[in-house]
Amino acid sequence: QVQLVDSGGGLVQPGGSLRLSCAASGSVFSINTMGWYRQAPGKQREWVADITRGGITNYATSLKGRFTISRDNAKNTVYLQMNSLQPEDTAVYYCNVLTQLGLSHWGQGTQVTVSS
Repeated sequence: QVQLVDSGGGLVQPGGSLRLSCAASGSVFSINTMGWYRQAPGKQREWVADITRGGITNYATSLKGRFTISRDNAKNTVYLQMNSLQPEDTAVYYCNVLTQLGLSHWGQGTQVTVSS
């Protein structure tokens, strides 16, 4: 089993930045891809970005250029640097990992609110 703890959310003004973190514990040796999803009020959860163990990154087209995903394999932690935040980025952000066996694990989520 893999346990994930998301952190770093908060209230930020439009144009501001936040850095989310997700620390994994447990069977971390089995983790392959780490990533982020988000769910805005009244909307379905959507994929934001992911990164493989080897560092290959993928982004939702609409977010590329503002969001940057990174990973520290030594710390079993994935990060999401979010810049130029806008009100439409308001959502609960969830960390997700996929293991080598194809199992998916989720963090508890961290709230990001962009408002003046």
